[in-house]
Amino acid sequence: MTQKIALITGASRGLGAALAEALAPGHHVVAVARTVGALEELDDRIKAKGGAATLAPMDVTDPGAMATLCRGIHDRWGRVDLWAHCAIHAAPLSPANHVDAKDWAKSVAVNATATSVLIPFVAPLLGTDGTAVFFDDEGTAGAKFFGAYGATKAAQMSLARSWAAETARTGPRVAILTPRPMPTALRARFFPGEPREGLVSPRDEAERLLSLL
Repeated sequence: MTQKIALITGASRGLGAALAEALAPGHHVVAVARTVGALEELDDRIKAKGGAATLAPMDVTDPGAMATLCRGIHDRWGRVDLWAHCAIHAAPLSPANHVDAKDWAKSVAVNATATSVLIPFVAPLLGTDGTAVFFDDEGTAGAKFFGAYGATKAAQMSLARSWAAETARTGPRVAILTPRPMPTALRARFFPGEPREGLVSPRDEAERLLSLL
């Protein structure tokens, strides 16, 4: 296959789904998420645009599943041209002294540990010419009530920045982009009742972010 391969982790909704749709015309999209129904709806939208996708209903916190996924990509295509990591867990807002143990554990597993597992799995597929993209969420680390999310998102960004510094001369390219506020389920969880006017649609933001690459 000469078509480029895009791996989207966290592709079922929000920015991940929008990126998958935006990339589909020029890429075969490998869409990873836990929600089968949402992946199937994404697949329908991609097909309607003449694109093609491979659906991978998997949990990014399962190292065995991620190893199987990456081995399957290697055996079928031998490479990944673009990896966009959008999988995230938004723990409920709470004071630091009331962070629920289960919410903390899930935040660490999804936001930090899964990233540390995926980077060494995906890096060989990217080679020296591929691009990995991570998405910063400025203003949450250290903010009131964002303890679980802010701390684990900061850990993810620290991993990404270290990788970017380490590969600056050798590749793959590691890009860290900052999306503008979008009316996603994640944002609604943090800011319930926020007016949607002024928020940028995920589709428009996906196009803007990809143009920066």
